Amino acid sequence: MSALTAILRERIAAEGPISLADYMATCLLHPEHGVYTGRDPLGAAGDFTTAPEISQMFGELTSLALARAWIDQGQPAFTLAELGPGRGTLMADILRVGRKVPGFLDAAQVVLVEASPHLRDRQKAALEGHQVAWTDHADKLPQAPLWLIANEFFDALPVRQFERRGTGWCERRVGARDGALVLGLTEATEVAALAHRLDDTREGDVVELTPSLPPIAEAIGQRIADHGGAALIVDYGDWRSLGDTLQALRRHERVDPLAAPGEADLTTHVDFEAITAAVPCAHTRLTPQGVFLERLGVTARAQQLAAGLQGAALENHVAAHRRLTHPEEMGTLFKVLGLLPEGAPPIAGLDT
Repeated sequence: MSALTAILRERIAAEGPISLADYMATCLLHPEHGVYTGRDPLGAAGDFTTAPEISQMFGELTSLALARAWIDQGQPAFTLAELGPGRGTLMADILRVGRKVPGFLDAAQVVLVEASPHLRDRQKAALEGHQVAWTDHADKLPQAPLWLIANEFFDALPVRQFERRGTGWCERRVGARDGALVLGLTEATEVAALAHRLDDTREGDVVELTPSLPPIAEAIGQRIADHGGAALIVDYGDWRSLGDTLQALRRHERVDPLAAPGEADLTTHVDFEAITAAVPCAHTRLTPQGVFLERLGVTARAQQLAAGLQGAALENHVAAHRRLTHPEEMGTLFKVLGLLPEGAPPIAGLDT
């Protein structure tokens, strides 16, 4: 039994069953035992690997897309931000490529939105030599033109889950039975935020709501609407939530989300429609990651890098290219959404 199991059981005994969102937030952010706060989730035995760690090509091409948008909008002084920067690999690649764009780095104030003290230490090491500021909330970003990337950030936000019963919804909540954590259901009731989902769901369907998503998306979108900028949101998910998408990963293996709280990373699929509903700026169409990267020239870049490789290094490089772009790998599961001001030139690789 994990240390957090006992803490959650005591809370449930005192308060009754808790929402899945409360459970996820406790698992991820508990001060002592949380996945992100109590240890380094990206250590040698980390729970997950993201696109920037798979290949430098991901960071290089997203950097070029952001730099192109900066040029198209007049090259202002701006905030260059990342939500959930992980090891700092993606921002390091963005800054490395951005150095080749005249004036880009000189105009940029780099701000990382990161809650984990362990990951902040990793980011400081990866970005040594660069002037970087940290904050723990998107709404604390400067009121200035904003160029931002969020790669696998929204998937870690806690969700509430609801099962449809007639024209009402039963919420899934986490309780305890015989010493173990279990899921149960509330009585069916109307949920205003899900009224529009009665048209595209059936009896027993599960729909997820992410309470913390709208204010984060609004904070980003408001800065872009007010001051200019562009955002790239890259994550796995689809246009609209449907089904139970909660998964737990521990050392790259799927495990029961309730079995060992605080010892496995918890994620869900992102509802991109909810992001677009919350932002007060324009947005692009949702584009598969593979299509986005191909439009930016990932195959040509892969061939260029392959020319200097051989043996196992070449095999790994070819596998990385496939993993990022192939429909059976990350190419279709992961999507890209762009945010931009009304009337701004399109973001490279994305359709308006």
